[in-house]
Amino acid sequence: MPDGAGTASAVVAPTARRPWGRVVRLAALVVLAVLVLAFPTMAPNAYILSAGIVVLSYACTATAWNFMGGFTGYVSLGHAAFFGLGAYGTGLLIRDVGLPSFVAWLVAGALVLLVTIPVGIAALRVRGASFVIVSISFVLILLLVFQAWGSFTGGSDGLVVPRPFPDLLRPEHHRTFFYLFAALLVVMLVAWWAIDRSRFGTGLKAIREDEDKAQALGVPTRNYKLVAYVVSATFTGLAGGMYALWFGDLDPIFQFSIMLGSYMVLMALFGGVRHLFGPLLGAVVVGTGLEYFKLEFGDTQFHLVATALLLGVVVLFMPDGIIPAAQALFKRFGPQDSSIREMTAAELLERNRAAAAEPTGEPPAQPTAAVAQQGQHADGEPTAEGTGEEKDR
Repeated sequence: MPDGAGTASAVVAPTARRPWGRVVRLAALVVLAVLVLAFPTMAPNAYILSAGIVVLSYACTATAWNFMGGFTGYVSLGHAAFFGLGAYGTGLLIRDVGLPSFVAWLVAGALVLLVTIPVGIAALRVRGASFVIVSISFVLILLLVFQAWGSFTGGSDGLVVPRPFPDLLRPEHHRTFFYLFAALLVVMLVAWWAIDRSRFGTGLKAIREDEDKAQALGVPTRNYKLVAYVVSATFTGLAGGMYALWFGDLDPIFQFSIMLGSYMVLMALFGGVRHLFGPLLGAVVVGTGLEYFKLEFGDTQFHLVATALLLGVVVLFMPDGIIPAAQALFKRFGPQDSSIREMTAAELLERNRAAAAEPTGEPPAQPTAAVAQQGQHADGEPTAEGTGEEKDR
């Protein structure tokens, strides 16, 4: 008599989710916060501290870019336009209007927001490579304007921004702005986290995956993209204004540089645009590398070659970024949320009979799909249970 033990069915046996994963993430966040807060005191000299501020400014700009690029998938290489507008807006409001430093910083951020609305309405009418070209065109136009309008912006001679803390020595000045940049970065991260878990964020991610399908399902794609663009530009402008208050010397060639916009994209892609801390990780790695190569090789362009090689490695081996690649590796070799094992049809039948015989007072459970199909072998031959031969005997 054939035996149903030869029939094997895959049964998913779920295991309890381990709470230690959340604990590890929380502990890592606490360690990161402690390291950031302790960095000014651990920095051996003022140069290392200033390099840390540069890396933090990169983290702010990359995170700000990620509000647009990470959520919607629209790649903008011209975000340096908003960085420069925020920086020059802050400096001009202090110099010509006489506003206090941080009031001018906030007003400049609001002005960037207002400027971005018509620019976004025009730029977001196109997609893909056309959007990239439009973003580059905008930053080049501003570069030409701020270079040529010397009587107002200082032109190629640049603009000197008064220091907000004139009584502080240079090390204390660096230390204060390190914490200010860190606070701005925290605000951006909290905003990104809130949007990521909101209905608005879900709509933006639907646009990223398939904009036409999202629009067909009722997502107001045009308005959602415009809001993301404005939020991204405003945060970028605030980062530029903070840089102006810290550095104090603005040059249109740097403030409106396409390379600066490219760095934002590279850092976000390097860490992972779909992850909260992706741009931050990318800024730490890429920003530290840029500062190191500039220090080692001076005014040469070797740091650009190294950056291009780094981008090539990421695109080839980690197209989604470091954090998603590390998560995939952990899921592959780490503990699983569920286990799959083989169970024979006879074992399934015996388990269901035992469950039905228990005096629970409840009706027996309906047979599962695996039990309903256990009357056949894998090759289609009926078993004894399926034909009723054992019952007849």
